Amino acid sequence: MDRNRKWVPGIGAVLLILLSHMTSALEVPLDLPQPPTITLQSPKDYIFDPRENIVIHCEAKGKPSPSFSWTRNGTHFDVEKDSKVLMKPGSGTLVIDISGEKAEAYEGTYQCTAHNEHGTAVSNSIVIRQSRSPLWSKERNEAITVQVGAFLVLQCRPPAGLPPPVIFWMDNNFQRLPLDKRVSQALNGDLYFSNVLPEDTRSDYICYARFPHTQTIQQKQPISVTVLNNSPEGERRPGFMLPLGPTSTKMVLRGDTLELECIAEGLPTPEISWTKDGGELPSSRMSFHNFKKTLKISDVNEADAGDYRCTATNNLGIAHHIIKVTVKAAPFWVSAPRNLILAPNETGILTCRVNGEPKPKISWFVNGVPIENVPEEHGRKVEDDTVILSNVQSGSSAVYQCNASNEFGYLLANAFVNVLAEPPRVLTPPNQVYQVITNSPALLHCSSFGSPIPTITWFKDSQTAIKDGDSYVIHENGTLEISVAQLLNSGKYTCIATNNLGIKENHVFLEVKEPTRILKQPEYKVVQRGMSAMFECKVKHDPSLIPTMTWLKDNGELPDDERFEVDTDSLTIKDVTDVDEGTYTCIMNTTLDQDSASAMLTVVEATPTPAIVYEKPDPPSDLELTDQTERSVQLTWIPGDEHNSPTQKFLIQYEDLLHQPGVWINLTEVAGTSTTAQLNLSPYVYYSFRVLAQNRVGHSDPSQPSRQYRTSPAAPDENPSDVQGVGTEPGNLVITWTPLTGFQSNGPGLEYRVQWRQKDMDDEWSSKNVANVSQFIVSGTPTFVPYEIKVQALNDYGSGPEPEVVTGYSGEDFPVSGPDSVQVMVHNGTLAEVHWEPVLSPSVRGKLQGYKVYYRRERGLHETEMDKDQQDQVLTFSGNRSEGRLPGLQPYSLYSLFITVLNNKGEGPPSTSKTFETPEGVPGPPSFLKVINPGLDSLTLEWGSPVNNNGRLTGYTLKYQPVNNTNELGPAKVMSFLANDTTVTLGNLNSSMLYKFYLSAKTIKGSGPIITEEAFTVMDTTRTQPPVETGKGPTEPPHPTSPITQSLHPPFHKAPPVGPAFGTVNTSVSEDSAVISWEYFGHHKNVYVEYIVENSKDDWKKELVNSSHSHMLKGLKPGTSYKVRVVARDPADPTVHSTDEVVVTVPAVPSRQVDIATQGWFIGLMCAIALLILVLLIVCFIKRNKGGKYPVKEKEDAHQDPEIQPMKEDDGTFGEYSDTEDHKPLKGSRTPSNGTVRRDESDDSLVDYGEGGDGQFNEDGSFIGQYSGKKEKDTHEGNESSEAPSPVNAMNSFV
Repeated sequence: MDRNRKWVPGIGAVLLILLSHMTSALEVPLDLPQPPTITLQSPKDYIFDPRENIVIHCEAKGKPSPSFSWTRNGTHFDVEKDSKVLMKPGSGTLVIDISGEKAEAYEGTYQCTAHNEHGTAVSNSIVIRQSRSPLWSKERNEAITVQVGAFLVLQCRPPAGLPPPVIFWMDNNFQRLPLDKRVSQALNGDLYFSNVLPEDTRSDYICYARFPHTQTIQQKQPISVTVLNNSPEGERRPGFMLPLGPTSTKMVLRGDTLELECIAEGLPTPEISWTKDGGELPSSRMSFHNFKKTLKISDVNEADAGDYRCTATNNLGIAHHIIKVTVKAAPFWVSAPRNLILAPNETGILTCRVNGEPKPKISWFVNGVPIENVPEEHGRKVEDDTVILSNVQSGSSAVYQCNASNEFGYLLANAFVNVLAEPPRVLTPPNQVYQVITNSPALLHCSSFGSPIPTITWFKDSQTAIKDGDSYVIHENGTLEISVAQLLNSGKYTCIATNNLGIKENHVFLEVKEPTRILKQPEYKVVQRGMSAMFECKVKHDPSLIPTMTWLKDNGELPDDERFEVDTDSLTIKDVTDVDEGTYTCIMNTTLDQDSASAMLTVVEATPTPAIVYEKPDPPSDLELTDQTERSVQLTWIPGDEHNSPTQKFLIQYEDLLHQPGVWINLTEVAGTSTTAQLNLSPYVYYSFRVLAQNRVGHSDPSQPSRQYRTSPAAPDENPSDVQGVGTEPGNLVITWTPLTGFQSNGPGLEYRVQWRQKDMDDEWSSKNVANVSQFIVSGTPTFVPYEIKVQALNDYGSGPEPEVVTGYSGEDFPVSGPDSVQVMVHNGTLAEVHWEPVLSPSVRGKLQGYKVYYRRERGLHETEMDKDQQDQVLTFSGNRSEGRLPGLQPYSLYSLFITVLNNKGEGPPSTSKTFETPEGVPGPPSFLKVINPGLDSLTLEWGSPVNNNGRLTGYTLKYQPVNNTNELGPAKVMSFLANDTTVTLGNLNSSMLYKFYLSAKTIKGSGPIITEEAFTVMDTTRTQPPVETGKGPTEPPHPTSPITQSLHPPFHKAPPVGPAFGTVNTSVSEDSAVISWEYFGHHKNVYVEYIVENSKDDWKKELVNSSHSHMLKGLKPGTSYKVRVVARDPADPTVHSTDEVVVTVPAVPSRQVDIATQGWFIGLMCAIALLILVLLIVCFIKRNKGGKYPVKEKEDAHQDPEIQPMKEDDGTFGEYSDTEDHKPLKGSRTPSNGTVRRDESDDSLVDYGEGGDGQFNEDGSFIGQYSGKKEKDTHEGNESSEAPSPVNAMNSFV
C-alpha cells in the first residue's frame, strides 16, 4: 500500500497533507461497500471464427454486485430481444450463437457497463470482426524466360485476409522451396532471385497463403520459369530490388517490432550488412533474419528512430540504401489512475499521466459520463491530467474514467473513489508460521485495510519494537523483511494496525532452520564385473525437517532391479554388469531446501590376480584442540589409511561460523609425517577446523570438523586499503576505500574514522566516523585543491594502527579564461603555426589536459562573400603546450581561429579570434578536358577552369603527342594559353591517328596536376576502293577505331561520324556460298548484309550481323550473280550508311551424272553374265537327261548356308520357303534389325550418285548440292558419313 501523503495545490495558504492511500492493486474486502471494478474483458480487437460462437468477456466485482449493460456501435444493445445472444448469469459476458446466421450482422464496436449504487465502470471499446480467408483472384501466369545471371522477382500478391495470411512457396510435391542468400522471400511474400542459375528452371513455383484463424491454405497458380544460357548476364555490381531508390521511409509504433528489409541483386550474390548512421544497433533487442536481409528490432522506443543503412557488397562494388525510420507512439501509461479509499473529509488526487507521439488528448468521465456533463461538485477540481477531490463526504463514491487517445490508439482506465469510515482490520491469517533456511531472506506479511489508512508497527516477542533499518525492512504494504535470517531471528512477531477508529494486532511466527548439507559425498568407483559397488551419501540436516533421499542414474530413475539396494545413507549395486556403468546422484530433499552430489561407476573386466591399487588416503580422524591462547591453538589428529601411497602433506582448513558460515578456507599445510600443527589465529572468529590428507593420487575427503573455538575480540590490526580522494563535482571531495571484511574487523561495532584537511594549509584535521559504507563525500571544498586524507578502522575494542596519509584533489570546474597573445606564422599555402601564452594554473580550475584550436576557412582571397558551408576544424594539443601546427590548409584563403583550455571537466571560454591569410599555391587540375569536332587533320579541345584556383590563375599549359599502333609515344608539342582561354583547335594532325593530351593550370607558384585525354582523328576514306577479287579467301577485318575515346570523365553524347562509316569490302565465293568482309568505323549497333539476284526486281534480302566484320551468305545458286552491300542503321539516328554495291558470281558446277546403260564396259559385263548363265543351264539339262541327281544335299552340307532350304527326304525335291523365312535378310546384307533399309547404306542409294544425303536446295526449290563419291567402309567406321568434304564445309571450318 502506498502511504505517501501529497500536498494539495491552490487551497489557500494552508498546505494540507493528503491522507489518500494509492496503490496499483488496491483491494477492498468484498464485504464492504464499493463501486464496480472491471476484472476481465476481451481484447480491444477481437477477430472471431465464423464456425464458433462469439464470446465477449466482461466480468466485474463490487458491493452490491453490479448489473451489466452493453452498447453496440454507440447505441444501447438490448440483449434480451435477440434470441441468439445470451448474457451469462452474474456476469456481463455475452455468448452469441452465430450458427445458421450471418456472422457479419454481429460485427461492430461493443462496450460493457457495470453499475451499482456506488458508481459505474466501463470496459474498453471492443471491435468485433469476422476472420476472412478470401479466394485467390483468377489469373493466368505467363511463362517467364530469363537469361542465366539475371535477377528475377516472382510476385505472390495474396488476397487480403483477416488476419493477414502467412506466405510460403512450395512445389507441386508440397516441398518447401529452399531459400538462401541468393533466393529469398520478402516480407510481402514475393520471391526474389539475386541472380538465376540453370537449376532454377522449373514449372511449379507456387505461392501458398495460410490463414491462421480458419486454418485454411490457398495456392496461387503455378509460375513457370525457364533459364536460358544463350546470352548469359555477366558479373555486375550490386543493386537493390527492394526497396527501390537510394532512400525510403518507415514508420513504426513504440513497443512494436521494427522490420526492415533490403534485397539486392548482383553477380556474385551480394552480402548484406546493416548499420545505423550516427548510432549503434541495439544488440539486446536486435536480430537478423532471411540471411541478414531482414533486420528486426523488438520493443521499439524513441531512440530507435534515425537512418538505417543497408549495404550490399560483392567483389565488384558496393551499393547503399538508407531507410529513414520514424517512431510514433500510441498512448502509453506513465502513471495510470489508481483506486482511492478516502475517509470523510480527506483529500485525494487522481492522476492520469500518459505519453505518446503525437501527444495524447486526455478526457475525464464520471460513471461513464463526460465530466463536463455531470453536475459540478464542491471540492472537485480538474487540471488537465489531474482530478483533485477535497474534503470528500459520505455518499460521494464514484468511478472515474480517464481516456487518453491519439491517432494511433487509446487508453481507458477506471479508478473508483470509495468514501468509507472503517476501523483497521488485518487480512493476513493469524498465527501463521514461516519457515526459512539460515542465511536466506524471510518475509513476514501483515496485509491490512482501514479508512483512514492504518499505520503498521512490528514487535518481536511482544516486547522489542522493530525499526526500519539495519537487518530489517518494513515495506509499504506492511510486510517485514529480514534480509539474512539467522537462528537468533526465530520467534514470535506481532504486527499492529492503527487508525483513528481503532487498533488491530496479529501474531506470526518465524522458524529459522539449519541448511541441508551432504557431509560425505559418493566417490568414483572402478568395480570388476560381478562384484558389488557401494556409494555413500551422508547428510546433515535440521532435525525438525523430514528429509527424503533420492538416487538417480544418469539423471533418470534407478533401474527396477533387485540388485539395487537403497539404504538410509548409501546405495549398493550387487553383481555389477556393464549396463550399470554411469553417473549416480544422491539428492537429499526437505520441505525448504535440498543438496546433491554425484559419482561415476566404471565396470572393468575381472582379473584373476589384481594389481596393487593406489587410492587417495582416508580422511584423518579424532581432531583435538590443545594449548589454547588468544591468538593460537594446537591441533592434533590421527591419519587415515594411505592406500598404498604415502601421505605427502596435510592441508588444514577453517570455517568462520560468525562471518562466513559454510565456507572453508585454507589456513596452512604441514608435512605428511606430522600429526600436529600450531595455528595462528585472529580475534573475534568462531573457528572450526578440518584436515585433508594428500598423496600422489589426490586429496582425501575432509575430516569431520573439530569442536568450535572462539577467539576474543580485539582492536583492528589493519586499516582499509586503496584509499583515494577524487572530486566528482565542483565543491566536493569523494573519499573512497576498500572496507575490511568481517574476518578482518577483529570485533563488533566496526567503523571507519575518515580524516581530511587541505594540504599545505596547517589546518586541523576534520574527522567523521562512518559505518557500513565505503565512501564519504566532503562538501563545500574549494575548486581543485589538494587534500591530505587518511582512513582508520576502529571497533568497540579500540582503533587500528595509525593510517598513512594519501593526497587527493577536490572537484574540478570549467576553465575561466582562454589563452592570450595568440599569434599565427604562415609557412606556406597549406601549413601554419600558431603560438599562444599558456594560461595560469588558477584559471584552469582543474588538471590541465591541453588546448583545443578551432579554425575554419572563411573565404578565398579572390572571393568577396564568406563561405557559409565551411565547418570548424579542431586540433587538440595535449599537455602544457604553447604552440602547434595547422596542416592541410587551402592556399590563397582567409582563415579565423580561436583557442580554448581543456581540463577533465571540459573546455573553457574561447580566446580572442585571430585571422590569417595563406599565400598562393599551385592550382588544382582543370575541371574537365574533352575533344569535340574531330576532323581528318584537326581536333578541338575544350576544358574547364580548376575547382580550386589556389591563387590567381595565370594560364594553362597543353602538351600533346601522337601514339602509334604499338602504344609508343611520338614527339611532344607544348602550348601555353591565357587564363581566360578554355578552347583550342589543333591543325596539321595526322589522319586516323591517336593523340594523347596533357593539360594543367598554373599560377605564379607553378603548374598544378595534369588532366589527360586521348582521341583519334577521323580516318582518311578518300582513297580508291580496291576491286573485289573473286575466289580469294576472307581477310581478317581491321579493328574498328572510335573517333573519340573518353578517359576518366563521364560519357558525353557522341557526335555523328565525320566521313564514311565503311572502308574496304572483300569477298570470296564457293560453290553455293559467299563470304563478305568489310571495314567499319561507325557507332551504329545494327549492321546488315543485304543481297539480291543481279537484274532482279525482288526486294533486297538482309541478314543481321551486329558487331561482326565478316559474314557468310549460304544457299546461293551456282552460276548466279548477286549484288551485295553492307548497311548500318540505328534507331536513334535517321541516317543510313551503306557500302557500294559489290557483284558476286557463284560459279556453275559441271554435271557428274552418267547414264550407265550406255557405257561399253557395262554392256560387255551384262553379255558375259548372260552367256555364263546359258552355259550352266545347258549343263544341267544334259545331266538331268542322263538320269543323274544334282548333289543338292552335299552342297548344303558343304556350304552350311542358312538361307538354302534342305530338300524333302520323301521325294528329293526342293523344299518351299516358309513365311517366316521370307523376312530373313540375305547373307552379308546390312539390313537393320527392324526390317528397314537405311538410305545411306543402300547399294542403290542416290547418295552414291550425288542425288541423296544432305543436298541443299535454294529458296525456289532448285537443287544446288554437289556430287560426292562413295568411299570404302570398314568395320570400324560403321554408319559414319561417307560424304567427301565439300568446299562449303571447309569454308565453315575456316570461318
